[in-house]
Amino acid sequence: MSFLRMDQQNLQGKRVLIREDLNVAIKDGVISNDTRIRAALPTIEMARAAGAEVIIMSHLGRPVEAKSIEEQAEFSLQPVADRLAKLLGCDVEVNRDYLSTVPTSRGSGSVTLLENVRINAGEKANDDALAKSYAALCDVFVMDAFGTAHRAQASTHGVARYALIACAGPLLASELDALERSLKNPERPMLAVVGGAKVSSKLEVLKNLSTKVDQLIVGGGIANTFLAARGVNVGKSLFEPDLIDTAQALMESTSIPMPTDVIVAKEVDVNAVAVTKLVIDIEDDDMILDIGPATAMQFAKIIGNMKTIIWNGPIGVFEFEQFSKGTQAVAKAIADSAGFSIAGGGETIAAIDKYAITDKVSYISTGGGAFLEYVQGAVLPAVEILEKRANGG
Repeated sequence: MSFLRMDQQNLQGKRVLIREDLNVAIKDGVISNDTRIRAALPTIEMARAAGAEVIIMSHLGRPVEAKSIEEQAEFSLQPVADRLAKLLGCDVEVNRDYLSTVPTSRGSGSVTLLENVRINAGEKANDDALAKSYAALCDVFVMDAFGTAHRAQASTHGVARYALIACAGPLLASELDALERSLKNPERPMLAVVGGAKVSSKLEVLKNLSTKVDQLIVGGGIANTFLAARGVNVGKSLFEPDLIDTAQALMESTSIPMPTDVIVAKEVDVNAVAVTKLVIDIEDDDMILDIGPATAMQFAKIIGNMKTIIWNGPIGVFEFEQFSKGTQAVAKAIADSAGFSIAGGGETIAAIDKYAITDKVSYISTGGGAFLEYVQGAVLPAVEILEKRANGG
């Protein structure tokens, strides 16, 4: 991809505005998980080390636009600033008046956090006037929030149109490099593992990947629709009858190995009795909730032969132990693979955490929605504008 990168810019004495994704869970002023904050630290520290005056902006939750933060204090970024200050070992000031008053320079190495951009009228609509106000705050704009790159908003897209210099931060650049390596210049053979409840929710992902991969493993409720397309009785399992033709078409164009055995139960419940059955033995009142041991071994063998692996979605109802073995087997096979692996999506990351393989997946994407949109072939507006700016647009 052709875009400017922050580490290629002279930031000495410059006001550098960095769009990060610091949208963390906060309850009663307490942050429950600061992973996104920690992910942003290298970019912030790099800019400070280069002599920049660092200004950070982010959204948090879904506040009402054009309503003051005092009226919806639960959406204030103050707790994030406090955590940043602790992690960076420096003062982090929250600026609430940046649109009405020209901010006073705090000097090279300083860090300022702008209050929640989503309270600003016109943020979601990518308002030109608001975007120009953001751009006026800086000499260099750095887009580093991959998780918001699929949104054309004033703080992700509009500001990049008007800033003197617009570039990608290290976090965003590393995401795009990993995605390009896995989708545009993959080593072969290439595999995608796509799980989830419904084919419809991942239809564009499946269609796009089916044209790129050598093999495609499907799991969860998605696999049930493909089994039904093969004429298998899926009992009372979740599946989509109206997408059987689509599943058949995908199987005709792409190698999609199907489960030969599955784990079934009569209900989805933590105390449900799990039974292993061949797919030909599924009864009308059975629910397929995981793949069976023979299929898990088959899938693990396929994964082990791959040079590039894209993983999005669990294989079964992995939240319940009796239906988690399939997802665990796939996770272990990906962890043990010598190939390049990239994983993304909330449930996928939860599975990676559960099976403690974080350090064994080549790249874990931080952006759920943006990851899926990129994988399905969509253009990410915040990336597109960086490319246009880099090429004189």
